Amino acid sequence: MPTAALPRAPESPLRRTVRQFMRQRSALVGLFIIGTLTLTAIFAPVIAPYDPTQVLIGVEDVRKREPPCIYLLGCPRDRPQHIMGVDGNFRDLFSRVVYGARVSLRVGFLTVSVALFVGTLLGAVAGFAGGLVDELIMRVLDVQLAFPSLLLAIAIVSVLGPGLINAMLAIAIVTIPAYARVMRASVLAAKAEEYVTAAHAIGARPLRVLLVHILPNAISPLIVQGTLGIGTAILDAAALSFLGLGAQPPTPEWGAMLSAERNQVFSAPHLVFFPGLAIMVTVLGFNLLGDGLRDALDPRLRHR
Repeated sequence: MPTAALPRAPESPLRRTVRQFMRQRSALVGLFIIGTLTLTAIFAPVIAPYDPTQVLIGVEDVRKREPPCIYLLGCPRDRPQHIMGVDGNFRDLFSRVVYGARVSLRVGFLTVSVALFVGTLLGAVAGFAGGLVDELIMRVLDVQLAFPSLLLAIAIVSVLGPGLINAMLAIAIVTIPAYARVMRASVLAAKAEEYVTAAHAIGARPLRVLLVHILPNAISPLIVQGTLGIGTAILDAAALSFLGLGAQPPTPEWGAMLSAERNQVFSAPHLVFFPGLAIMVTVLGFNLLGDGLRDALDPRLRHR
């Protein structure tokens, strides 16, 4: 006699999310890009052939700005190999681009972490408390949103002084309202659910309701927003560095490298092409990853 089929165990939310994520080809491309950049940043001392701040005058026979020299592409062996050439200060451009991944990823993750923490706190308090507290917090954030984010970041850095740390702080401040609004909307939606009503009915304290019952179910949109925000933060940091308000020489930051060589765009286009390409690929990777996470975490977009 055929045996009865055993009931299939329900799929866990985490496993279902991973399965949905793996179906997104664009998300896998973004994950590959971010993974490659992360490995590049970690192993930068191994990958880069030169110190990114080392001036090669006196080290090599360098008398002028050298174009890219790759032995496999026919570059003479009597010339030192520089895959991306030498910049205007006679430093190896490839080494600076590789180490720039460290700077940009650190800027993106630290900036978003600070903005995400503060924005989550403000949004959760505003959405859960409601009333006057909600009005006060959100109106202050609305005033901040009235200013263009990049102009506000420029104003903040101008007050604090140029530097990478101040640029990161400015970017974090101007992006707080975006995370606060997303969290507030998620908390308001979760407050209307029956499990929150049941938690209040059995006498759970408000703080426990917020931390145990609401926040875990309201965090998914913030994960997507934070992933997309990393790419935006890297782009904003590059813009501030391009204006001379972010990373200062000789820090190998992609925006600062673009700024230093912007006048050579026609005479030596490779000096601006490679840092610009690095920024574009990094931002693209985080955008693709964020879109994939959105599709995987939003039950309305899941394909069965």
